Amino acid sequence: MNKILSFGEILIRKQSVGNHFFKSPDNLLKIYPGGSEANVAVSLAQMGEEVQYVSAFPENKLSEEILDFVENLGVDNSKVIWSGDRIGSYILLSANGLSSGEVIYDRKYSSFSLLNPNDLNIAQLLEGVTWFHWSALTPALNENMAELMKTILEEASLRGIYISVDLNYRSKLWQYGKQPLDIMPELVQYCDLIMGNIWASNKMLGSTIDEQFNRQTSQSAYFDFAKENAKELFSMFPKAKLIANTFRFIDHPQHNLFYGTLHTKQEDVLSKTYETQEAVDRIGSGDAFMAGLIYACRQGMSNQDIIETATGTGYYKLFVEGDFGNGKYK
Repeated sequence: MNKILSFGEILIRKQSVGNHFFKSPDNLLKIYPGGSEANVAVSLAQMGEEVQYVSAFPENKLSEEILDFVENLGVDNSKVIWSGDRIGSYILLSANGLSSGEVIYDRKYSSFSLLNPNDLNIAQLLEGVTWFHWSALTPALNENMAELMKTILEEASLRGIYISVDLNYRSKLWQYGKQPLDIMPELVQYCDLIMGNIWASNKMLGSTIDEQFNRQTSQSAYFDFAKENAKELFSMFPKAKLIANTFRFIDHPQHNLFYGTLHTKQEDVLSKTYETQEAVDRIGSGDAFMAGLIYACRQGMSNQDIIETATGTGYYKLFVEGDFGNGKYK
């Protein structure tokens, strides 16, 4: 067995067709399954990887429909946990995440957020797994989930499983009296691959940042800083082997400028730059980047090809509606 396991909360995305729910003349709502870790799993499956996805689901028809949908995209759901009463969701008050519409989370008391170690057989969870992926969204939910992640990561590390993390930061989720710096460094110590950006690593791991950086800062300046940032993170987290960053800049709703950097202890590489004025859906592009990164690493690509694959996968997600990508990277 040589499977990837992506572990995190399933979510339902509820989206207005315009920038309001109740002012729209048709009063319509779109819904999609999603969640960062599910997004990663779906993209990886469509790239041909053997991938398992684990979240917690209440026993109802909606859960069954979501699982059927994900399974039809190639994801193995055989290890999902049946518990609790509800699936978490988020409400997007904009069309496709392209405007500045607010995101409202409705995740409290969800089946996943109420998990505890007694709900999991960790040995069974990790059986046949050689790569374990998680994100900072899970320990952001509550302190119990942070403790659960530590238990899983300790066991995965003991088993020699390669571990990747996405440092996605959502300020609205860290509401239980702890800040990311109180939690994340202890968890990231188990990781082999750290993905995020220079601002996320500052917020979550305490690395330095230049407060003068902005939209006008040159790519070469960002790349030079990313090199130093990676050295700092390698010093802080000796187990880490790869550091990856996304750089994304948005000038108007359909615009996206996108590139990435990848760092080992011996080499630093920069992707080509993608730019579009015709983005369709910005949600999930970072997750697609993560999927491309994992896929390219598992294919044994060169460092340059790894970052090109990851950045391409993130870019092409911009043209796919909904949270899930389609695995395209070039």
